[in-house]
Amino acid sequence: MADLTALRDAMRDFTDARDWTQFHDPKSLILALVGEVGELAELFQWLSAEGAREAATRDPLRTRAGEELADVLLYLVRLADVLGVDLYEAATAKLASADARFDVDAVRGRAPEKA
Repeated sequence: MADLTALRDAMRDFTDARDWTQFHDPKSLILALVGEVGELAELFQWLSAEGAREAATRDPLRTRAGEELADVLLYLVRLADVLGVDLYEAATAKLASADARFDVDAVRGRAPEKA
């Protein structure tokens, strides 16, 4: 949690120093986040599942994926801050909910069916 808080604070400082808070409304941040997810997806778009798994272990894909994942994380943390969402708390609650919904013995080794 301390790392997410530090990252949030660093994003606030970065944004404030550039007077970009005016551009960081929820809609704009969501669109930026989606754009970054798209850039990440583009790196893997035409690879097979096995090819993607293998290629992601070496450069240049490993480095590029890390860069795009960082962009996704930064926009996600900034969006959560703007929306007043405690990202750690929300993620912890979501994980607990998923744990309750998907019994280990019932779903082990299978993709869960749509609920």
